[in-house]
Amino acid sequence: MDDKEKGENSRQEGAIRTPLITQRHDHYSEANSGISLSKNTSGGGGSKDQIWMVYLSTLVALCGAFEFGVCSGYSSPTQTAITKELGLSTAQFSLFGSISTCGAMIGALTSGSMADLIGRKGTMAVSSCTCIAGWLTIYFSKGVVPLDTGRLLTGYGMGVFSYVVPVFIAEITPKHSRGRFTALNMGTLGIGTTATFALGAVLSWRNLALIGIVPCCAQLIGIFFIPESPRWLAKIGQRQKFEAALQQLRGKDSDISIEASEIQDYVETSQMLGKAKVTDLFQRKYMRSLMIGVMMMVFNQFCGINGILYYMSSIFDSIGFSSTLGGIIYSSFQVLACLLTATRMDNTGRKPLLLVSASGTLIGCVLVGTSFFLKVHEVSSSTSINVLAVAGLMVYGGSYSTGMGPIPWILMSEMFPLNVKGVAGSLASLIDWTGAWTVSYTFNYLILWSSYGTFLLYGAVNALAILFILIMVPETKGKSLEAIQIALNI
Repeated sequence: MDDKEKGENSRQEGAIRTPLITQRHDHYSEANSGISLSKNTSGGGGSKDQIWMVYLSTLVALCGAFEFGVCSGYSSPTQTAITKELGLSTAQFSLFGSISTCGAMIGALTSGSMADLIGRKGTMAVSSCTCIAGWLTIYFSKGVVPLDTGRLLTGYGMGVFSYVVPVFIAEITPKHSRGRFTALNMGTLGIGTTATFALGAVLSWRNLALIGIVPCCAQLIGIFFIPESPRWLAKIGQRQKFEAALQQLRGKDSDISIEASEIQDYVETSQMLGKAKVTDLFQRKYMRSLMIGVMMMVFNQFCGINGILYYMSSIFDSIGFSSTLGGIIYSSFQVLACLLTATRMDNTGRKPLLLVSASGTLIGCVLVGTSFFLKVHEVSSSTSINVLAVAGLMVYGGSYSTGMGPIPWILMSEMFPLNVKGVAGSLASLIDWTGAWTVSYTFNYLILWSSYGTFLLYGAVNALAILFILIMVPETKGKSLEAIQIALNI
């Protein structure tokens, strides 16, 4: 059969390929529903002792999440020292602190197309190199311009990492452990932020900038020892490399034939649709996944997290509680909650954790808002008010990290088909970073308007999130990426 005939047959088969794949998914689910992972697992991915490469690859990717945390936490412990040494005004340092968000928006816009063009590993390498350049620029800064330039570069790296790290981890992990691995992204980010706060207490601001280079170097070295995402290799037509990467990730003794066939069939079907543009996302078949991806990013930010995080010290000071102790306790709650989520994600599921998380953030907002209301109207003692406010912040932080923080990024990495994942991921990331900037910028104005009203407003957003999750968000635990994408986008 010549190439022309093959092409004609391919077009004829395109109309029926999707239902065939759906049937195959159903067959795989039935065949594997009662089978535990063993040495020769099919379609699920190998036993624990065989997938050490998944652990190594995830660890390398998480260096980007740790770097994200370092970038996020850098401005807080260095404010006094940088302002004094370089003679910055409050407005100039505020620009330094916030310009990273602008860089992250640019990174979010380019991350999807970059990941599609040069691969997930290549994109992480570019992001690491950009962050290294940013940290070195900050280290050698003698004035405002290089300082802000360095911060902009590290912010760009943050924006790229926010997209590519969860996508890479989701694409390399077996379906029954994907949630656990992907949830580590947010936990590692929190550890990076906490470590930066701690090191900032003992290191100069220039030396702290050099610390930011360490995870980038670790990632650049580690990239040489891990495989590329099999799904991206399949997408660009590298069949042999795709199978070799999948075999490396699942273990040399694992039977990858079913999983490889499943991925390859879905990739071929996706490629028939051609390269996607932003306008293609608004087709009817993509509307549900697009709505879920966009709205979960809206709730991820407009529940108030960045306003609370960036101004936590002033919140604790306003209620007469030690900001240092409060920050340590808050960060610890977040890290512990993220680790708890990572251990329970693949058993409990995404949707129940999201509902618990949104309910907890709602309760936290109500508690903090109530404490400010009591303070403004002098209804209760200062001790009772402080206890209520601190408890509310702890409940809020822990609950956010349980679901509303990490799971929207997990859903984003799971829902979109390969042909639109780049543009869809970039759009979702851009909305998230735009929300981060908006909440951070408006928080002080809202507090001046009404301290308790601000938290009740954030509580209302969390209440809307609960309704949206109940109605629109599907459960994706234990399902292959292809099965999820077929269910949502056909």
